[in-house]
Amino acid sequence: MKKWRRSARLVDMTRLLIQEPHKLIPLGTFAERYGTAKSSISEDLDIIHGVLGEQGVGVLETVAGAAGGVRFIPRVGRERTEGVMRELCDRLADPDRILPGGYLYLSDILGDPVLLREIGLIWATLFAGERIDAVVTVETKGIPLAYATATQLNTPVAIIRRDSRVTEGSVVTINAVSGSSRLIRTFSLARRSLKEGSRVLIVDDFMKAGGTVRGMVDLLAEFRAEVIGVCVMVESPARERLVEDYVSLATVDNIDLKSRKIAVSFGNLFTKGVEFQ
Repeated sequence: MKKWRRSARLVDMTRLLIQEPHKLIPLGTFAERYGTAKSSISEDLDIIHGVLGEQGVGVLETVAGAAGGVRFIPRVGRERTEGVMRELCDRLADPDRILPGGYLYLSDILGDPVLLREIGLIWATLFAGERIDAVVTVETKGIPLAYATATQLNTPVAIIRRDSRVTEGSVVTINAVSGSSRLIRTFSLARRSLKEGSRVLIVDDFMKAGGTVRGMVDLLAEFRAEVIGVCVMVESPARERLVEDYVSLATVDNIDLKSRKIAVSFGNLFTKGVEFQ
């Protein structure tokens, strides 16, 4: 068996823990991998826990007992969260992203892996204490956000389609009314993509009246799923809101097409009673 130096062991243990967040790893697994005593492994984990906490990356959670072990819980603090929200607001305020009809171009933001990772960390921090069985979104722009969040929670992603596909197999389909345009929209989810009774986290890129999110919630009810939370990257004011219980990172308050100015402010994250360290 390869003899691991302690420095190499610490690096490898940290990699394994961060690579699969929320996964419980027995101490015996580490002891067998490195050929060392569990007491030494415990000392190593104390060091890793201290460093991760000081850097504001996350914490190690220890579970006692025969079936116990340790798992890494990603966390992000308030200062870092505010920095992400500020960057998002600054980028949204760029007048060059105004499209004909008053729409906003968001594909560059949704294609930024660094920013998406930070957003995923924020949402994973919010629901770190919950058991999340799946992250759910609707195609197509919500998909990058869903995977960024699911990576930090170490959960599967279930994608709701606008149209059913042969490759999806048996699907559940409902019709829902859009809150803003009052159009009838179709939402479909493959039966194999989500188990009945799952605890889910809904993720979406943009919300106005909330018709899309409402449609997702109604479809998930067909699976007897419990919606633990709704996370929205950007919201805009609406006269009628079909969804009230949600968290957002940024709010587009106004788009002045004549002067080409976009008024953007923080979303409701810090007004929802959410506590960050």
